[in-house]
Amino acid sequence: MQIICVDDEALVLGLTVSLCKELPQKPLAEGFQKASDALEWLKTHEADIAILDINMPDMDGITLAAKIKELRPSTAIIFLTGHTQYAVDAFGLHASGYLLKPVSAQRLADEVSYAMSNRRPMQKKATIEAHTFGEFDLLVNGQPVVFGRARAKELLAYLIDRQGSLVSRASAFAALWEDAYYDRSMQKQLDVVIRSLRDTLDRNGIGDLLELHKGYLRIQPEMIDCDLYRFFAGDSDAVNAYRGEYMSAYTWASLTESYMERLRSKE
Repeated sequence: MQIICVDDEALVLGLTVSLCKELPQKPLAEGFQKASDALEWLKTHEADIAILDINMPDMDGITLAAKIKELRPSTAIIFLTGHTQYAVDAFGLHASGYLLKPVSAQRLADEVSYAMSNRRPMQKKATIEAHTFGEFDLLVNGQPVVFGRARAKELLAYLIDRQGSLVSRASAFAALWEDAYYDRSMQKQLDVVIRSLRDTLDRNGIGDLLELHKGYLRIQPEMIDCDLYRFFAGDSDAVNAYRGEYMSAYTWASLTESYMERLRSKE
C-alpha cells in the first residue's frame, strides 16, 4: 500500500507520515509540504490513499483532491483539518473521510481501513501489443487503440523505438517536427501532444505505460509484447515476420530499420 500525505506544516506532516508507517498494513508513506510537489510525484507513481490538509497556502486541499482524482482516479482521499465544517466539502468530493487535528493513531487506522475497504478491486492487467513491422499500431486486450492526435500516436511509436530509454522533450520534438524551431510556441504544442497521449493511455487503462520525469519521457518496455523487441531478442517468429518495413509512416524510424537490415544480413 502507498500513502501520500500533504500538509504545509512540517511538524504535522512528519507526525502524519510516521503514524502512517506504523499502521498494521505497513504501507509506504511519502510526505509533501507543497501540493505541486505531490502532483508532480503522482505523475510517475501510484497512490492508494492521499491524506490532505485542507488549509494550505499554495493550493487548498479541496482543489488538490480534485486534481489528484483527475490524475489518479482510484486514489482514495482523506482530508486532514482542524475544522469540522469542511466535512461537507470533503464528502461532496466523494472523499473517503476526514481526520481532525491532532491526528489520532486509532482514528487514522480506522479511516485508512475504511478507505481501502471501499476501493474497487484492481482489474486484471491489460495485455499490450505493439506492432511495428509495417505500420505502427497499439492494441490493448486485442483491440486497436484510437489516438486523438496523430502526433500523440507518433510520440508513443518513437518512445517504443527508444526501448525504454529516457527521451528528452527536445529530442521528442525533433523527431515529431523534424526541422521546426523549438520555441515557446512549439513547446506548448508538444505539451498538448503529451497530454493527448496520456489521456489516450489512461482511457484505455494503461496510463502507467508512460513515465514522465523532469524534462524527460520514457515507456516501460517490459509491459509491452512488441515485435521489435522480440526481433532483437532473436525470436525466430519475429525475425521471420519482418519483411523489411519498420514503422513505415515515420522518417525517424529509418535508422532502426537500417540496423535491423544489417542484423538480418549477418544471419
